[in-house]
Amino acid sequence: MDAATPILDAAFWITSISILGLLVLSGFFSGSETALTAASRGKLRAQADKGSRGANQALEITEDNERLIGSVLLGNNLVNILATSLATALFTRLWGESGVALATIVMTVLVLVFAEVLPKTYAITNAETAAAFVARPIGLIIRAFSPIVSAVRLFVRGVLRVFGVQTDPDSQILAVREEIAGALHLGHSEGVVEKEDRDRILGALDLSERFVEEIMLHRSQIQMLDADADPQDILRQCLESPHTRLPVYRGDYENIVGLVHAKDLLRAMHRLMSGDDPAPGGLESFNIADVAMEPYFIPETTTLDDQMREFLKRRTHFALVVDEYGSLQGLITLEDILEEIVGEITDEFDIDAEHQIRKSDDGQFLVDGAMTIRDLNRAMDWSLPDEEANTVAGLVIHEAQTIPAVGQVFSFHGFRFEVMARKENRITRLKMRPL
Repeated sequence: MDAATPILDAAFWITSISILGLLVLSGFFSGSETALTAASRGKLRAQADKGSRGANQALEITEDNERLIGSVLLGNNLVNILATSLATALFTRLWGESGVALATIVMTVLVLVFAEVLPKTYAITNAETAAAFVARPIGLIIRAFSPIVSAVRLFVRGVLRVFGVQTDPDSQILAVREEIAGALHLGHSEGVVEKEDRDRILGALDLSERFVEEIMLHRSQIQMLDADADPQDILRQCLESPHTRLPVYRGDYENIVGLVHAKDLLRAMHRLMSGDDPAPGGLESFNIADVAMEPYFIPETTTLDDQMREFLKRRTHFALVVDEYGSLQGLITLEDILEEIVGEITDEFDIDAEHQIRKSDDGQFLVDGAMTIRDLNRAMDWSLPDEEANTVAGLVIHEAQTIPAVGQVFSFHGFRFEVMARKENRITRLKMRPL
């Protein structure tokens, strides 16, 4: 008892309490690092908008992750090394040279459990709450360690540059879209996010990266009115068409002189035939130029995002697409762009809209050749590439490097394609199945 008294003196207790305090600080640094790096910036922004100062400060300090991690690691290493040194001195004093090994074992267990696993487990399960709580003290530590961290950062960047590695501080900002897309795909694979919800959000994100030429209705499928045609023929064609807006040409299909809305045309004809002041010649005096609106042309390289904004700004839903030489390539409507977000929008006039994909008796899929690859991928949850072609028929022609005949079979991109029907130089029907 008397021999132990000099060992358990004030220095022993001060050292022991110091080690415990340093372990607490080590746990604080470890948990803070995990909380601030794992916290969702979107959730922090939502909390900050509701008035949370801690969340707002967490957003500020996580804008420079390199400085944040450098400061936290510096503080964490300082307290860990100091705690280990004090423990080694204390254990050596108690048990001599064997105290070094004992101190290593005890401190490893204490640091691993109480300074690493425990605080990090809590921080990762309550990331946003913990990040808002530690943001203020961590901000003070970052300012205190700023000169040292800046010097270390310059040294590290210099070493990385020697090995050809370039650091990009804006990479986190530029990767936001990829992060959202990855989270949606992960959520869908785990059954948390429905396929339709995933497709809608990804469709909205893709608008700025896709062009009108990818989704426009090709000029070969556009229904037009001849400005020089007989009024009766114009009326019949307008009534038979499933569309309410029709381009008007004169002489040549390339010479678009206007755009007619079915309601305007019918009102004008009704006024001539049985209105308050009917024309003596009835429909014979009808001039389509009187009701035609000025056509709206756009280049085929316009992005869908920009075009949707233009539609809303101009309060119009219809545009004609031209190439760099001014030649008509197709048309696009606001509905076409919205369908890239919400999927196919059908009404009572879209007779064939739901028949672009049908399952055959042998378990394969009959696909309309004009169907876009993107629509096929969304409908079947496939991943056919659409970089080289917009339609399924275009993809087959691109891969075959020729216009295939009916009955020819191809295998590429993990699918089997069989040409079922062809009209002139167009593939109209394909049979497909995954290999």
